[in-house]
Amino acid sequence: MNKIERNSVVTLAYTVVDADGNVIDEGKEPLEYLHGGYNLIFIPVEAALHGKAVGDSIAVKLQPADAFGEYDPELINIVPVEELPQPLTVGMQIEGTPEGGGDEERFFATVTDIAEGKAVLDGNHPLAGIALLFAGTVQQIRPATEAEIAAVPTI
Repeated sequence: MNKIERNSVVTLAYTVVDADGNVIDEGKEPLEYLHGGYNLIFIPVEAALHGKAVGDSIAVKLQPADAFGEYDPELINIVPVEELPQPLTVGMQIEGTPEGGGDEERFFATVTDIAEGKAVLDGNHPLAGIALLFAGTVQQIRPATEAEIAAVPTI
């Protein structure tokens, strides 16, 4: 397999920076994903990689909607501290489920402030609302096995 096509397993060396050039992910470990519309990598990145060969490089600007979503102020909640795990610290991530929700509805929130017996929880992804630049170089391409294709979760 010389070029990236559907059902290729692709290995990339990559970095992700924000619009100011601050490193978000220096890609210490290569990224490996199954190519072909399985939503395992950002859609614009996958589109840029389609048809590329080992050694080819890409740089893709990702708007928030193409990456971790727009920032949603409605995902901010103020909760009494006693209802949350202890010890509670700013920056801590809390996992939960909506009342009556199952495992598939799990969510994460970040504690952004604690004051007067209350905590501010932000349910946005930490990178929501941020434009990113994804740069990558193709290191390997190989055909996916039937087992790898079958293992992809359906959404």
